[in-house]
Amino acid sequence: MSDEAKIVAASIVNFLNQQLEGNTLNSDSKESLEVGVQCVRAAFDLSSEELARGVDLLQLVRQQQGGVEASKAEAEKLKNEGNELMKSEKYREALEKYTRAIEIDPRNAVFFCNRAAAQFKLGQNEAAVADCMAALALQPNYGKAHGRLGIALTVLDRHREARAAFARAAQLEPDNESYKQNLKLAEERLAESGQAAGQMDIGGLLQNPQLLNMASEMLSDPNMQNIISGLMGATNLTNNLGNGAGGMDALIQAGQALAQHMQSANPDLVEHLRRQVRPPGPDGPPNPPPAQ
Repeated sequence: MSDEAKIVAASIVNFLNQQLEGNTLNSDSKESLEVGVQCVRAAFDLSSEELARGVDLLQLVRQQQGGVEASKAEAEKLKNEGNELMKSEKYREALEKYTRAIEIDPRNAVFFCNRAAAQFKLGQNEAAVADCMAALALQPNYGKAHGRLGIALTVLDRHREARAAFARAAQLEPDNESYKQNLKLAEERLAESGQAAGQMDIGGLLQNPQLLNMASEMLSDPNMQNIISGLMGATNLTNNLGNGAGGMDALIQAGQALAQHMQSANPDLVEHLRRQVRPPGPDGPPNPPPAQ
């Protein structure tokens, strides 16, 4: 048996003995620990000299916790320095501060979101999007990260994604007027680019998780399988009869049954699809101010 294994076992025995000497355990717990100490000593054949080589586990844990807190404090200091550099328009230096903070504490969403702002100021919009996504992976309901994501996506002409980001930001922070204004701007740009509600985004629909889940559930539903079989039968009948009224009526009936099933299964999703294909009305949103 290696010396390292014996040192670890000795450290555990010493820790258990420390607990036995304290006043925090009841008699049953102490009895269990005493058995545990005997078992570990016997299993590793620990002598008194070898027990003396064990380390203080409690002290190690306290030191580690202290080191973690010190590291977080250093990361927070770097973030604050980056914020000051941003105010002075020293964006590259600020980016370096945020990067160092992330290296120390990669679980802090604020650091990624702040670095995204520096990336955006430097014209590194793809990197800004990546940092916003990293922040949202850590903290999905982070309104500022959604807002900054929307701005970077707007510059990249990814207006549909920008609209979704601003919509989420406005939902999380309903009193933030800039998010509402930027949402209107994204909608206006979608309309100008021909990507508005009057034009269906087939690629987006195929990636819609709600639609995919509903399709999977529908295909496993026996009633839905009967409807699809009827629809296919009606299609074959129409092909055989040309444009005969009988074949077309059967096709229409099967299609109506499919639509009714979709409506009853997920009315919210059906309404969302309707909005995507519905042409914009005469009263469009007012012209919003530029993104901030």
